[in-house]
Amino acid sequence: MEINNKSSQPIDFVALQQVLDLVEQLIGKEHVTCNTSTLSLALEPQRNVSQFRSRVIYAVIRPHCVEQVQEITRLFNRFKTHVGLHIISSGRNWGLGSAQPATDGVVVMALGYLKAQRTINCASGWAVIEPGVTQLELSQALLGTERMLNVTASSGHTSVIGNALDRGVGLQRQRTDDIAGLEVILPNGELIRVGWWPDTIKNTAVNPQGLGPALLPLFMQSNLGIVTAAVVKLLPRPEAQCVLRLSFPQENLHQAIAVLRRWVAQGLVSGVLKIYDAISTESYGGDPGQHLVLICVSGTERRTEAITQVLLEEIAESQLFAKVTRSDTAAAAANDFVLQVVEHAYAGDPSYNELMLKSAVGQDAEQVDSAGGGWLFFLPLIPFNSDAIVKAFSLIDTIYEKTGIRAGSTVNALSADLIDLVISLRFQPNQAQIKQAHQALEMAYQLFTEAGFYPYRLDIDHGHWKSRLEQDHSTHQLVLNIKQLLDPNSIIASGRYA
Repeated sequence: MEINNKSSQPIDFVALQQVLDLVEQLIGKEHVTCNTSTLSLALEPQRNVSQFRSRVIYAVIRPHCVEQVQEITRLFNRFKTHVGLHIISSGRNWGLGSAQPATDGVVVMALGYLKAQRTINCASGWAVIEPGVTQLELSQALLGTERMLNVTASSGHTSVIGNALDRGVGLQRQRTDDIAGLEVILPNGELIRVGWWPDTIKNTAVNPQGLGPALLPLFMQSNLGIVTAAVVKLLPRPEAQCVLRLSFPQENLHQAIAVLRRWVAQGLVSGVLKIYDAISTESYGGDPGQHLVLICVSGTERRTEAITQVLLEEIAESQLFAKVTRSDTAAAAANDFVLQVVEHAYAGDPSYNELMLKSAVGQDAEQVDSAGGGWLFFLPLIPFNSDAIVKAFSLIDTIYEKTGIRAGSTVNALSADLIDLVISLRFQPNQAQIKQAHQALEMAYQLFTEAGFYPYRLDIDHGHWKSRLEQDHSTHQLVLNIKQLLDPNSIIASGRYA
């Protein structure tokens, strides 16, 4: 088999064995997984929920502290194995490849054991955590305080840092906005801190940009360093919250989008307004045949009640929406996992999220990759206007007509101008449907980019789309130059965005 590890040098298996022997001495043999008979034979292929091809992986190493990460990085520098390190946090990047690398011939460094919540400062609104800390763990640590975490609707057992570094989206805002600072191990083993970091003596204001060129974004969607900790900004916990649930039929789509955008633009919505299409609503346990809208209003009790009343009046006047309910007077139905999950997630509580996960793939977080139903994601950003959303939905219909795979979609309104459109492809993990689903994914890349709707995250099979979609190709060369400067020995493997 030809190993595509994007290295110009052949793999030195003797050097790799020497490195892994030293790593075993450093972190313990039980924390290194490799083929004990002969290292040139890769580990057994591991299933992922998206049914992407399992890559060639020679070992998985699981350090327990930052110092071990540094020493492992130095060892790979010293021995010149020509095998790159693929870094993961929890590895639960479902729908985009999970823990799988983008290229073959790598060693996986899993940082799930780096679980320290080093500092939580609710007065100033930040926490310093490591990659193994999940959104459930951090949110539970904040219970009873005046602060909350910007959580996603994914499993509570996913990494806060891992999702933020891949530019995920929470219920309040994009998670890149949550990161104030990063602790990074450079490919030579040096530890640096970029962005803002707590001063051990002075209580300084949180300033992620710092002075001069900002380095913080350099390590997001990046293979330029290994992130071992982050300063995560914490949001003020609102005194009151009401989530309005309303639905509308397909024929009202164009007008409904215009009205919803106006409400966002005029400041009537707290956090990310969400619109689930009929497919997504039904797949997560909601009412079939309707688009479901969830609008969060929060703040003081008087503000929350006042804006809620304004919205209820606007809803009635529009005559576009049906079945309007409010979370503070009517609890979500026991089988309506969308409402249960999102209402709690708006309040920084991901403890209900597993309900929606299990509804989607039939398994809990631990078994999603090993036994879950098929799941793929395509994640474009589109303008927040009626024409763009109607166009996007028509492209989804075209994909269904061509492939037989019916995608579900969720509109996440990040602002009055920008939509994060989550397109999910669910399928049975049999040969025929796997082929259909991946054809549908390929068609999504083609059709949506032709329409100007570019993805903001990529899966492990579509990393080459980064260079295809760059408006100025000289930026790609600039990134390569920075990579060569920081990582001349290619210690960190090429990723989805290299």
